Amino acid sequence: MTHLWLRAEQRPNEDRTGLTPEGAKALIDAGFRVTVEESRSRCIPLQGYIDAGTETAPEGSWPDAPRDAIIFGLKELPEDGTPLPHRHIMFGHAYKGQPAGRVLLDRFRAGGGTLYDLEYLVDETGRRLAAFGYWAGYAGAAVSTLALIAQARGTICGPVSTYPDAKTLTDEIATALRAETLAPRAIIIGAKGRVGTGAADFCRATGIETTLWDMAETAHGGPFPEILAHEIFLNCILAMPGVPVFLPETAKTAPRALRVVGDIACDPTSDFSPIKVYDCTTDWAAPALRSHDDPPLDVMAIDNLPSLLPVESSRDYAAQLLPTLLTLDRIDTGAWARAKAAFDRHAAPTDHTA
Repeated sequence: MTHLWLRAEQRPNEDRTGLTPEGAKALIDAGFRVTVEESRSRCIPLQGYIDAGTETAPEGSWPDAPRDAIIFGLKELPEDGTPLPHRHIMFGHAYKGQPAGRVLLDRFRAGGGTLYDLEYLVDETGRRLAAFGYWAGYAGAAVSTLALIAQARGTICGPVSTYPDAKTLTDEIATALRAETLAPRAIIIGAKGRVGTGAADFCRATGIETTLWDMAETAHGGPFPEILAHEIFLNCILAMPGVPVFLPETAKTAPRALRVVGDIACDPTSDFSPIKVYDCTTDWAAPALRSHDDPPLDVMAIDNLPSLLPVESSRDYAAQLLPTLLTLDRIDTGAWARAKAAFDRHAAPTDHTA
């Protein structure tokens, strides 16, 4: 019997989940065993899973789970260096040259486990089967706008926290824009994708004038002076080979209307990052970093943005992922086999691990 173990997220400000009680019941009805860890932060209460028929386990007990259990979570594991013997489903952020990525892969090599990276869970055409992209775009555009509002008030964006729903978030920011008499222009690169669509919907809901770019507008490879003519730039393009540099380091001191960069794709340590005016992520306690002072240029680069709207983003993502989870009893085929092939390719020994 295939055993799925839903772990509690151990990262601060991570309230999302990739499995709802409804999804857990569907798995149980299909013959799966499902264990759900207790959690102080999960946006969906444990009782719903119990009512669906799942087993429960203490928070953070996944290292002691049966060896054949498949551990399912969303964000990073604790960076304690311990070997990882289980099969894990999660966002590993380990395949694009990230320094922490090789450490994670070494832990899997040491323990004999396998990473099924959710970003690489794709269909036959290479399209991701489930993504948080829409809500990342929506929340990323929101926090970037909060950074601009903070600038208008002579400060830098303060801490953010979860919102009960998108309407509450949108209404709050629209009210603040009116209070500060701000009418910013935003440019979105990657506007046709899930992330860009979410960002554009937020801008539309708050009345922000928006320029929508996608592959056709960036195909010439740059430079892109149009970006500097907008107060807000929202990058929704993942870092990967062949992506041009949208914002070089020289943009800091160039003449510009640009005041806020929302790097929603958020991969600053990747070799392929298209945003060169910063080099580290931001977080909920300090959502924006000041990249340049005069005039100010703030960068928003939170890498778990959908958790700002945890209930909506979790239910959306879990519904997308459930059909694939229901094939876990055939983990050596289809999307799971493709994800394992990606892991095997990237986890192969390098000079420093051989």
